[in-house]
Amino acid sequence: MKKRNKVLLFTSIGIATVLLWVAFIFPLPYYVESPGGASDIRSVLTVKDKEDSAKGSYNFVYVQVKKATAVQLLMAYFDKNSDIYTEKEMTGGSNSEDYYRISQFYMETSQNMAKYQALKLAGEEASMDFFGVYVLNVADNSTFKSVLNIADTVTGVNGKTFKSSKELIQYVGSLKIGDEVSVQYVSQDQKLSANGKIIKLENGKNGIGIGLVDHTEVKSKTPIQFETGNIGGPSAGLMFTLAIYTQLANPDLRAGRTIAGTGTIEQDGSVGDIGGADKKVLSAAKAGASIFFVPNNPVEKEVRKVKPNAKTNYEEALEAVKENKLDIKVVPVKTVQNAIDYLEKTKGE
Repeated sequence: MKKRNKVLLFTSIGIATVLLWVAFIFPLPYYVESPGGASDIRSVLTVKDKEDSAKGSYNFVYVQVKKATAVQLLMAYFDKNSDIYTEKEMTGGSNSEDYYRISQFYMETSQNMAKYQALKLAGEEASMDFFGVYVLNVADNSTFKSVLNIADTVTGVNGKTFKSSKELIQYVGSLKIGDEVSVQYVSQDQKLSANGKIIKLENGKNGIGIGLVDHTEVKSKTPIQFETGNIGGPSAGLMFTLAIYTQLANPDLRAGRTIAGTGTIEQDGSVGDIGGADKKVLSAAKAGASIFFVPNNPVEKEVRKVKPNAKTNYEEALEAVKENKLDIKVVPVKTVQNAIDYLEKTKGE
């Protein structure tokens, strides 16, 4: 082989190797979300320092989220059960460290709400201190951009205090675009205040342009311990509540069944919407669950205007079950009591 041909050959091999490395290993600014798995809640929860050895299980489900290479993006494109998101869509523009912190804030709130609801349902004493709302992100068009930061706690708006993030959102949503607002908040243990204006949010509602979640703490004489490690997010709230309540007040509620579900839990006992319901029901079915609880709240008018084809979590899950011919019962719920009533009613089935 001539020297020139050898050079061309080795150059081609080198380029091909680099291209393969980029295609298979180098992560792009995109994320792939796909069905993940399910875990028995007993692996992360202890109530009254006792082991829960009753038959059956409550399972929280999760999706798999990973930064994708070119090859993984191509595979996800042809996979009906996977979705592709830009880095900003997935993280809200946060870096990996802040994204992790945000996920942990959601988990903290989920656990506190679950403890409070389960204790109250079981007739045990419990109180919940509401400190304000954690700031999770600030929209680029918010007048509080570069003023409020991740992990700050908003304690009031226009001097008004609230008992939940829901109340705060309702209040600022009732104000008009352009209205002046003052926000009271705590940053690095300092009590501060800042002025800004009401803006139009991406979901069509009015607000101040911050992502938020409740900053709370539950107090009770009943020991309830979570050890969730690096697991984050709010979507296990409903299942956490059922698991705690069952151990406190109704040990036969599971009746030997493998039960999975998803949904946030709110202070009033309502079950809030989550993302990835279609993928989470696949995770539940793969784990052998016979029942899958899922939120069934109507799509709000403002959201419908922005996304005319938006589906409820229940519709998403049911569609996935039919398309994939899964053997699992999808049960729509709006409150934790709905789930308890269903389990009671179907104990002997």
